[in-house]
Amino acid sequence: MTAARQMHLGVFVLGTGNHSAGWRMPGAFTSHMEMPVMQAIARTAERGKFDLLFISDSMAMDPTDHPSFMCRFEPTTLITALAFCTKHIGLGATVSTSFNEPFNVARVFGSIDHISGGRAAWNVVTTSNPKAALNFNLDEHLEHALRYERANEFVDVVCGLWDCWDDDAIVADKGTGRYIDAGKVRPLNHQGRFFRVRGPVNIARCPQGRPIIIQAGGSPAGLELAARTADVVFSVVQELEPAKAAYSDLKGRMAKYGREPGELAVLPGVMPIVGETDSQARETLAKLQGWITSTNAATLVASRIGYDVSGYPLDGPVPPPPSDLNSRTFPAVLYEMAKREKMTLRDLYNLTAAARGHWVVCGTPHRIADTLQEWFEARAADGFNILPAWFPGAFDDFVDRVVPELQRRGLFRLEYSGQLLRDHLR
Repeated sequence: MTAARQMHLGVFVLGTGNHSAGWRMPGAFTSHMEMPVMQAIARTAERGKFDLLFISDSMAMDPTDHPSFMCRFEPTTLITALAFCTKHIGLGATVSTSFNEPFNVARVFGSIDHISGGRAAWNVVTTSNPKAALNFNLDEHLEHALRYERANEFVDVVCGLWDCWDDDAIVADKGTGRYIDAGKVRPLNHQGRFFRVRGPVNIARCPQGRPIIIQAGGSPAGLELAARTADVVFSVVQELEPAKAAYSDLKGRMAKYGREPGELAVLPGVMPIVGETDSQARETLAKLQGWITSTNAATLVASRIGYDVSGYPLDGPVPPPPSDLNSRTFPAVLYEMAKREKMTLRDLYNLTAAARGHWVVCGTPHRIADTLQEWFEARAADGFNILPAWFPGAFDDFVDRVVPELQRRGLFRLEYSGQLLRDHLR
């Protein structure tokens, strides 16, 4: 008998909370530049039997941005440290293909996979913020299509370097003195448009074979990269029917790369606001929204959709994105939703401040579980990337109240069944 399909859950860790004002809630963490804070979040995620926790990154700093974006740990350093206070949960980190080299990335994530016992995940991004280029000896960022051409080759080189070693290449025969079987370690000898890499990488085959690859781009180029290479996709959705269409479209692209739909988990981002009653949950969201001013909301919405809207009236329609925009996913999702629902710019500000453009679900544990179950069973998602509005309280609410409801329905694991992150995602 085939086992029943179950959800996958990730947690998006912004230590001051995914809501830009979440840090103002009573008892909320006000800094995530402290290891005890990050360790507490990781342990809570593991207590909730989550598949993975995920650390994002940014290559530029803006003092008017989200508090968690202003100062943050370098993510691969952080997940390496978190490997020592956890045993099962996957550990994902963002590393850009635009401002790194494949050999370094292969070594870093290979090392983390060994250190964690097979729990590493690389979130592949091309970096949409044009200001980032100024921090890397460049006058301007690469154009969108070129960034994705580089990213495709970058991922191929990293995966190729991981595959230079066979599983049993290390012999370590004390009697003969032979340490490796030289026939099971190969050079890569990659010669491409962007990279020339000889290899092999100087790190043995990873416990997972290859660390997990995460992708979040929603442009046509991003979707093709995900369909060809990703194990997990973090998607941006707001409504069920478009989410089902996007899910089907992405899974349908995989066959031409010789892949099965089940090899890729689609996890929409969702911010759950949990209350004893639906009205209490709405009051909590209203409290958070009440701390948002039009000025800092304007900054947030501009940072998420990638173009300046500061000169437009708050109660007027949302202006369309320019055709030459660097990042395509958020602008398309947010603008099309705003146009369809006749949202004003103020409405979009409020939405962006709440969950940075992601989906917000507000209500009792039972109601939230109903909604997640509907999306999961409708094949709009394989699970969800949870964006707690603040830590620890909002995350505790989800882990202690919503997860048990999902478990009672047979939709989520009761215990981990394997050691590797790749085991969790099967």
